[in-house]
Amino acid sequence: MKVNFKMWSKALWELIKMDSKEDWDALDVVSKWLIATRSAVTTVTLYACIMAGFLAWRDGHFAWLPWLIVTLGLFLAHGTNNLLNDYTDFSRGVDKDDYFRIQYGVHPLVQGFWTKKQQLRWFVVSGTLACAAGAYALWYTDFALLITTLFAFGVLLVLFYTWPLKYIGLGELMIFLIWGPVFAVGVYLVLTKGIWTDNAWLVALAGVPFGFSVASINVGKHIDKMDDDKRKGVGTLPVKIGEKAARYVNMAGLVLTYAVIVYLIFGPRFYTPVMLIVFLAGKRALTALAVLTKPRPAEPPKEWPAWPVWFSGFAFYHNRMFGGLLILGMLADTLLRVFLPQFWPMP
Repeated sequence: MKVNFKMWSKALWELIKMDSKEDWDALDVVSKWLIATRSAVTTVTLYACIMAGFLAWRDGHFAWLPWLIVTLGLFLAHGTNNLLNDYTDFSRGVDKDDYFRIQYGVHPLVQGFWTKKQQLRWFVVSGTLACAAGAYALWYTDFALLITTLFAFGVLLVLFYTWPLKYIGLGELMIFLIWGPVFAVGVYLVLTKGIWTDNAWLVALAGVPFGFSVASINVGKHIDKMDDDKRKGVGTLPVKIGEKAARYVNMAGLVLTYAVIVYLIFGPRFYTPVMLIVFLAGKRALTALAVLTKPRPAEPPKEWPAWPVWFSGFAFYHNRMFGGLLILGMLADTLLRVFLPQFWPMP
């Protein structure tokens, strides 16, 4: 079995479609894991951890080893959740009959690439590695109550996101909280060794824009597949409140993505004005907002390559640029805070 580094890169950048079991069997272990866990999407976890690392660095708390271990552990945990998500939906009969999930990426169970036993084996190995990283974080912080609580919350979310949270309209809220304030302050607090600093609340708030951006993909996906979800009895937020209301919720989230950053610059002056660089993604945000003002088309527009993805496609397109600019801005912001502390001082 040849290690396919090119496939690693591709799987981290785009969702992979594959129909041949022979092609699947020829892949190396890492390629299979990256594809099966939809790592093009789980990279949002890496973005969130990088941002938290910058926030810890500017406050003098950064350390490479714990950051790397926690970042890898959270990335593995996200992938583990996706493996369990597919296993649960397949076992409940949701992922079948050309259901939405099957149309945009590889689903090893539905396509017969893996058996349920094999899927569980991948889940256990992946989850064990993620828990090992979590155990390290607990040890590193001397089992601080905050870190222990966050670790327990993360484990429960992995186990219960697919069912029942996603079925009672709470999945989208959990996505926002986890990839927003929880990841930001959680990774930050590991690096402070569990000590709640004066800036911790602002660190949590700093995670909110990225949380909204990630949640916009999830809400968009659930609008895209709400008809299928209704038939399957999956009670996502769009199913609970309707397509129009869900579109407006998503629009509000995109607007707040930028509004919170502006507040953090000119309110508590937590960020320096260099963070305005994120507005270079504004054109993509406006495109996503314009699309959200109208119902999902019944048929794919001419030359649209990603159907049945629609709203989530525009949200993902925005998130990629926004996330990259956010990281770039935070790097510049951190350098200014560390080496030119007199520039744009906090009150």
